[in-house]
Amino acid sequence: MCLAVPGKVMSIEEKEGTRMAVVDFGGVVKDVCLEYLPDLQVGEYTIVHVGFALQRLDEESARQTLALFEGLGLLEEEFGDQWELAAKAAGADQPADRPADEPGAKEARA
Repeated sequence: MCLAVPGKVMSIEEKEGTRMAVVDFGGVVKDVCLEYLPDLQVGEYTIVHVGFALQRLDEESARQTLALFEGLGLLEEEFGDQWELAAKAAGADQPADRPADEPGAKEARA
């Protein structure tokens, strides 16, 4: 599922001619394109969908939405460990082909 998720702009820079931001989604930090909101500033909140900031949002609405998404488990689904999520969906502890030294990997099953 792809959600439009609220996040806080932490920093802004131009990368290869494109205005980009580092956005914090309640602890998960991602790069986001600001081309649709060229006047968005550091410290403001935005709704992000598929890597693009689409709309400015007030802080209270952003916090309420993040709390709701977290309570429903949607943030984990959107941003969680994809190996772990796939394993859970398959009913396994860990995918068989997951590298043992990858962060979050569990001990191999006997």
